Amino acid sequence: MTRDKIDIHQHGVPVDQKKLKVKCNYCGKVVSGFSRLKQHLGGIRGDVTPCLETPILVKEALEAEILNKKNGNLIKEVGQLQHPNLPLKRNWCPRDGEPNKASESVNKKHNGVNSKVAGTSVVDSSSQEISKSIGRFFYEAGVDFDAIRSPSFQRMVKATLSPGKMIKFPSCQELKGWILQDAVKEMQQYVMDIRNSWASTGCSILLDGWIDSNGRILINILVYCPRGTIYLRSSDISSFNGNVDAMLLFFEEVLEEVGVETVVQIVTYSTSACMMEVGKKLMEKCKTVFWTVDASHCMELMLHNFTKIDPIQEALEKAKTLTQFIYSHATALKLLREACPDELVKFSKIRSIVPFLTLENIVTQKDCLIRMFQSSDWRTSIMASTNEGKRISKMVKDESFWSEALMTVKATIPLVEVIKLLDGTNKPQVGFIYDTLDQAKETIKKEFQDKKSLYAKFWTAIDDIWDEYLHSHLHAAGYFLNPTLFYSSDFYTDVEVSCGLCCCVVRMAEDRHIQDLITLQIDEYRMGRGTFHFGSFKDKLLNISPALWWSQYGVQFPELQRLAVRILSQTCNGASHYKLKRSLVETLHTEGMNPIEKQRLQDLVFVHCNLQLQAFDPDGSNDNTDYVVDPMDEWIVGKEPNLVPENTQLTWMDLELASRNGKEKACVERAVIYVKEEAEEEEERGR
Repeated sequence: MTRDKIDIHQHGVPVDQKKLKVKCNYCGKVVSGFSRLKQHLGGIRGDVTPCLETPILVKEALEAEILNKKNGNLIKEVGQLQHPNLPLKRNWCPRDGEPNKASESVNKKHNGVNSKVAGTSVVDSSSQEISKSIGRFFYEAGVDFDAIRSPSFQRMVKATLSPGKMIKFPSCQELKGWILQDAVKEMQQYVMDIRNSWASTGCSILLDGWIDSNGRILINILVYCPRGTIYLRSSDISSFNGNVDAMLLFFEEVLEEVGVETVVQIVTYSTSACMMEVGKKLMEKCKTVFWTVDASHCMELMLHNFTKIDPIQEALEKAKTLTQFIYSHATALKLLREACPDELVKFSKIRSIVPFLTLENIVTQKDCLIRMFQSSDWRTSIMASTNEGKRISKMVKDESFWSEALMTVKATIPLVEVIKLLDGTNKPQVGFIYDTLDQAKETIKKEFQDKKSLYAKFWTAIDDIWDEYLHSHLHAAGYFLNPTLFYSSDFYTDVEVSCGLCCCVVRMAEDRHIQDLITLQIDEYRMGRGTFHFGSFKDKLLNISPALWWSQYGVQFPELQRLAVRILSQTCNGASHYKLKRSLVETLHTEGMNPIEKQRLQDLVFVHCNLQLQAFDPDGSNDNTDYVVDPMDEWIVGKEPNLVPENTQLTWMDLELASRNGKEKACVERAVIYVKEEAEEEEERGR
């Protein structure tokens, strides 16, 4: 994740004309120049004492900037990297037979981990480091420890080693013993570092519940903040699920464990009557905490409402019939892959949007599909003479089907894009969700040429869920306090936004005097006065997160600054966003387990879940090019068995070849079109 650039001159004031002495805006300490001020604010010890009052976002950004610069200087001092893409410790391994004086003396701290640049120490510790790395792989992936004995696994690891290098693989006992202990200690430190940031930015408790194959109701509890998301614990709530008072007590215990003073909101996965009642009572008891529903889940409910509007459900059913037919018959699938450059079904890790993405894809490939069912290869196939084949062919050539499909795409894709946007980021979204959903509604309106008779029913379907479940005073306040939106020319505020802001001030700042100060400071923000004036310029609003903007430009108004940072540092996603594997958690809650082994498994689950969260890459989570297709997916498997004999010897390898040939053909056709267009433009210019 890239960090926002900090303008150091916004965080200190020169105390002399030559700017040789600079006073820190936060603690008042005077240091020698802005360079020392950077170290002071970034918490880098050595030349100057760290500032204890620096906002966490400013401290992290400056610390990263200084460490990156030091790392660059170290590279210049020691020499060129042998393998620039490898971790630092392996990069600095000297070549065999080459002395390396620098490697004997340099012992720099890099990203909080002591990395010795020493050939001998790397060799001595390499076996232990390899064992720990192998352990991390097993813990993160949740792989059975017995796999360490697999000859294929050992060959795979050995294949990555340099020629002549040897490796001693850890045993199963070591994976369950000292390696796991080391991983637990390392993860506990990582979690503690993240917890320390909650006081400044606040945090969100994220819930993810499910029913396992044994009928148990399990729940994962995560805690989100801009610094990172951590796994707190999991619980079996089967015995008291549906009991409002028992559920309320359970969440009060979770709040106490996290620290109620640091929690801004709890994001739930369910809109059940019981869960909503629990949320209502919890907000009455804990005045500073908000109860919200996972925004992506609410969008899915909106899409579900859309399917009740004619002709959306009918269009989706027809599209599914088409894909089931093609993917269930090798001949039809081969013809498709020769005619169309892409797959017909658009798979996604967000399962709920697959029908709408697929329908959109079908619409874009309309011409290819029509050509396919008009081709001589189709007309002479056995499938073309069957009742099912005739029905599908007729549907593809029916213009009413395409009209219904296009209408469905116009209505649903704007919401699908919001779901993809939420799923594709791990950054705080509370400052954007209100405006983003408004923009989606406007896009739907535009798609239907502003004709109210066409778009109004979709707006109603959105508002029903928005008003019932999604709307939160926190979102409205986030919209108002987001400077990117607030200082834009089209910012609009209404009663709902004003009430949301007022509610957040009253709930989150319980002291009446603080509330009065915040109210006065909101007027300064509204008018763009004081330090807000410098931050309201367009160039200052670009490429900076709303929370960091407040850290930089809200220093003159600390009460409002603290409120804004805590609101704008929160997410709208629930725990399901992280797609944690559940099998180990389910095993953990199995009854009758040996207490010592259960404790070991508890530690393993702690490491397992937090390693997944550490490695979570939202930008790569929607990469469908590497998506493993479920062979039982309803969009490729029909409800009825395939009883039509095709008399074909086609295998999956033949179909893969047809797919590659189809893509190559499409590339050639696009190139020919491009060359023709270039020639026509050249001819036009010649005239």
